[in-house]
Amino acid sequence: MTHILTIHSSARRNDSVSRKLTDELVEVLARKHANATVRTRDVADGLTFPSESWVSDRVLPAADRTEQQHATLAETDVLVEELTEADIIVVGAPTYNFGVPAALKAWIDHVAQPGRTFRYTEQGPEGLLAGKKIYVVNASGGVPLGSPADFVTPYLRHVFAFLGVTDVEFIAADQLAMAADDSVKRARDAIEKAAA
Repeated sequence: MTHILTIHSSARRNDSVSRKLTDELVEVLARKHANATVRTRDVADGLTFPSESWVSDRVLPAADRTEQQHATLAETDVLVEELTEADIIVVGAPTYNFGVPAALKAWIDHVAQPGRTFRYTEQGPEGLLAGKKIYVVNASGGVPLGSPADFVTPYLRHVFAFLGVTDVEFIAADQLAMAADDSVKRARDAIEKAAA
């Protein structure tokens, strides 16, 4: 059975291009993989930001945590479990001011956990999530994907590689402010190719 995890991060609900295209891609992938399960995490609903205690407590083994430390890390534990259980992750990542939304960055802070999703070795860091596939659905008003002003693509590619996932595909509806129809059509064509 294939487990698909959907991450929505757009602050917009009704008119979000990244949300619509992300949902379309997930629908296509769910049809492609018989008996797939789909879990959706809307990080725009709000995640806690790292605190001083969170930073220090997150490196403790679960068995060594106090009740308060378990409470501090409860949200992180759930998000890490969702990610590690997934075979395919579809991330809706609109471009906000040349980067990812704060809500998506908060999710990354939660799931990038030493000893759980990556570890340090004598040879350097090693990602622990190898074998997964990630699709990133990017929507932007004016920033072309892969341009010098695109900080979303290199950042997410680096983060996911750090966690061990190198099979990352970007589907872009970029430059929506200039040519929305053409941009969305290109993204939908890429979605159909993902189903092949």
